[in-house]
Amino acid sequence: MFFHGTSKVNDKGHLEIGGVDTVKLAEQYGTPLYVYDVSLIRERARGFKKAFDDSGVKAQVAYASKAFSTIAMVQLAEDEGLSLDVVSGGELYTAIAAEFPAERIHFHGNNKSKEELEMALQHEIGCIVVDNFYELELIQSICETINKTMKVLLRVTPGVEAHTHDYITTGQEDSKFGFNLQNGQAEKALLQALEFNRIELLGLHCHIGSQIFETTGFIVAAQKIFDKLNEWKNTFAFESKVLNLGGGFGIRYTNDDHPLQAAQYVSEIIAEVQKQVEKYEMQMPEIWIEPGRSLVGDAGTTLYKIGSRKEIPNIRKYVAIDGGMSDNIRPALYQAKYEAVIANKVLAETEETVSIAGKCCESGDMLIWDIPLPKSNSGDLLAVFCTGAYGYAMANNYNRIPRPPVVFIENGEAKLVVRRETYEDLIQMDLSIKAKINN
Repeated sequence: MFFHGTSKVNDKGHLEIGGVDTVKLAEQYGTPLYVYDVSLIRERARGFKKAFDDSGVKAQVAYASKAFSTIAMVQLAEDEGLSLDVVSGGELYTAIAAEFPAERIHFHGNNKSKEELEMALQHEIGCIVVDNFYELELIQSICETINKTMKVLLRVTPGVEAHTHDYITTGQEDSKFGFNLQNGQAEKALLQALEFNRIELLGLHCHIGSQIFETTGFIVAAQKIFDKLNEWKNTFAFESKVLNLGGGFGIRYTNDDHPLQAAQYVSEIIAEVQKQVEKYEMQMPEIWIEPGRSLVGDAGTTLYKIGSRKEIPNIRKYVAIDGGMSDNIRPALYQAKYEAVIANKVLAETEETVSIAGKCCESGDMLIWDIPLPKSNSGDLLAVFCTGAYGYAMANNYNRIPRPPVVFIENGEAKLVVRRETYEDLIQMDLSIKAKINN
């Protein structure tokens, strides 16, 4: 059975998460419904932090909030002593509203606006990850105007791209993100940052990919970065106080996925950084990483109510649900694959292979193709696993479908942390073109 965290089958044959029956959750909050196993998020966060603590290496584990950003999730990250990675003014605003410690906020993005940077400076966040020359100059200009300084990392592209089991050493040179490490751009950015009197350069950042199941890519990236840092040490007397090796640590969406434990990712990254430090006789930098999906992905389950069926003899059986690409666009965008169960009859015998269709008016709105399930009826509850990352975060109102609510489950208690959108919410920004006539 494909379960994560506290998920199990209870004595009624229902899927249970954190001690709460999913059938009861659907009755109370409706469907579609995002359900998060809070204890699993805590377990994942503590796994990364403990790996660094056990090594004695100074580090920051920053939650990459683009995976799932709400006030409650940001507060949970603070509870676990994480730092926070934001990539927009909206994510920064959410962090501020959640009263997250500003000194532990890192701001990413390839096109930060003047207004977003002013917000970051106004709230005195901990670090800005600079992505391009325009941004570097803009930060200096804003800091001069308001008489402040800002700590920054330079995002570099080391020429390493890693996805699942494959990695190549040229793909990332063509990227919309960062300064190229090999063609002189990164060195030019380094010199400019060192020259600017309102910028405190902490070090370098890189991100090599996502859903990574091995450590080779991180090791190769670290080697390339340290080769360049050695040049800069000898030429410019510059040493990196911080090295941020990004995130991208994989999770298990299906039984074909085989991610590593947090401790293995961390221990091998630390070992390589220490090896390079000794090789080039440098100071040991503080190591930062940015797990997002690996903290929340498999902690999330989406509940749907099954509606209509369509059977095409000798071809396919379609089972339709009351959500789809409006609450999980990943299958349509990336052909992402998921596992699912009928939550109110988990132990029932598998009788048919069906394809799960979303309700949006698009032929591409297919959540799962060809999954073996028990025979389902209208009103049954479908639970789709591992939807905690980039489900709610990428939810939309296509076809004017309201976005689902979010519930946190911990120790047998359910807490609503995002309410369901209403039809009234959908039109609250709309303006009528029909003039009102005053009698």
